[in-house]
Amino acid sequence: MAPSVQFSPAPRSLFDEPLAITVRGLCPQQEVTLRLSLQDEGGELFQSCALYQAESSGELELTRSPALPGGSFSGLDPMGLLWSLQPQKPFRRLVKRDVQSPFCLELEVFEGHGPLPSRLLARGAHERSFLREGVRRIPVREGRIRATLFLPPEDGPFPGIIDLYGTGGGLPEYRASLLANHGFATLALAYYGYEDLPKDMKEFHLEYFEEAVNYMLQHSQVKGPGIGLLGISKGGDLCISMASFLKGITATVTINGSVANVGAVLRYKDITIPPLGVNVKRIKFDKSGVADIVDILNNPLEGPDHQSFIPLEKAEGHFLFIVGKDDHNWKSEFLATEASNRLQAHGKEKPEIVCYPGAGHYIEPPFSPMCSASMHLLVGSPVIWGGEPKAHSVAQVDAWQQIQAFFHKHLNGKQGVTPKL
Repeated sequence: MAPSVQFSPAPRSLFDEPLAITVRGLCPQQEVTLRLSLQDEGGELFQSCALYQAESSGELELTRSPALPGGSFSGLDPMGLLWSLQPQKPFRRLVKRDVQSPFCLELEVFEGHGPLPSRLLARGAHERSFLREGVRRIPVREGRIRATLFLPPEDGPFPGIIDLYGTGGGLPEYRASLLANHGFATLALAYYGYEDLPKDMKEFHLEYFEEAVNYMLQHSQVKGPGIGLLGISKGGDLCISMASFLKGITATVTINGSVANVGAVLRYKDITIPPLGVNVKRIKFDKSGVADIVDILNNPLEGPDHQSFIPLEKAEGHFLFIVGKDDHNWKSEFLATEASNRLQAHGKEKPEIVCYPGAGHYIEPPFSPMCSASMHLLVGSPVIWGGEPKAHSVAQVDAWQQIQAFFHKHLNGKQGVTPKL
């Protein structure tokens, strides 16, 4: 029988769910190379490959067979071909622009372990989607708010979350859409670089974010009495500021966020928090001109920079800090520890801090390829984000469970089972 590729579930799966890949009809112990390809909406090609040997039955099941050394990864890892995808041009990051369409995967099976392409034995296609059946995607243009609300298909109300991304601006929706698949009413909120919002990061007014909080608190499909906040990178310090100054915030999660205000002046009523100072002389460049900016920020505990420390002791809710120990954007572990120290010094609940060895800055939903370096809008050149691909992938799977369990616990009153590494 001719070799064939089978996916389970087929022909489509959700982006954050495991995917089983099997090749049937090979010769016993046949050596093959598997190549996975994905083209993003901008036409950028991402690929990975792995070397395998079929079982004596002529089957190759990635849940049972380890990848041999020499490919994008090695060892037993059924999802390795997905998390090890790499851009064919440097400094590209895989980001889903339109969650209403899936990513299309193409898997090719080649004969032998030599250079590709060798003789093609089989080919298969699969779709990785971001919206499960029935999830509602609702563009929100109320007052100044520029956002997209995702509601689960079941009858509400649901625990509510506002989702913020970092210095890339725009309106990324992919994390919010995936959270809605898991039962959360999630508002992906733009705050600059989108439609009629400010074009750059000079200053932000917390009143804009307050509008979004009130929108969620008053929404008939959002379960009260409070909501959750989720932010990565710059979105993390904005979430901490929101939790510190605004009412109705029950649970806040930051992914490699900062407890100091970074990159732009923050204003709320008569309060002004300046951005943390930077020293560009502390940037290190490698031979290819890629910047390492991990030391660029001043210490928010020293001198005038303490004015940038967000007074998170004012917050009424709970905090979870997700930390990549190899984050090269800034010192996330130090910043999370100082946030914890500040809370405890003021008699507040000790926050949860989950640190992941070998994880870099962009801890994304499970099976996202690690981006080791890409353009940084504020720096104006490519920067390294840190991380070791396998450890980073493990962190993404666990962090996704930790985040959902934390929100279920504090927004739903459910004690979720928290997976440990």
